[in-house]
Amino acid sequence: MKCPSCSNPESKVIDSRPSSEGSSIRRRRECLKCQKRFTTYETIETVPIIVIKKDRSRESFDRNKIFNSIIRACDKRQVTRNDMEEIVNEIESALQNSFQGEVSSTVIGEMVMEKLKILDEVAYVRFASVYRQFKDISAFMNEIKSLIAEKK
Repeated sequence: MKCPSCSNPESKVIDSRPSSEGSSIRRRRECLKCQKRFTTYETIETVPIIVIKKDRSRESFDRNKIFNSIIRACDKRQVTRNDMEEIVNEIESALQNSFQGEVSSTVIGEMVMEKLKILDEVAYVRFASVYRQFKDISAFMNEIKSLIAEKK
């Protein structure tokens, strides 16, 4: 690992500990040349996931897209950033653990809705209204009625 200050390739590890999520190792290093300290993270190399969109085009999985859509759905709700990040982490882990190189955007959308339904029903309905592209109020009401029926 090159020192960010002097680009020297030699450094020593001063401290190592797991990150808060446990998915990486945080290492505190010291450059052997200039004695500056810096932090590195060691993570498991994952297989890239390709998302098959509704128009059949393909693109790389981007967790930020999911996170941003969840933020919009949870706007002005009592949902913490940690809760939202946990949903994204769970979905990404599930996709990685499925060992499928390609996944449909529909599958990802359904996973998000499943998690939001448990976390916050209003956020769930907001996400569903955009994701399922409700054409009129009756489609919106049907979704709410099915949510109410599940709670009974």
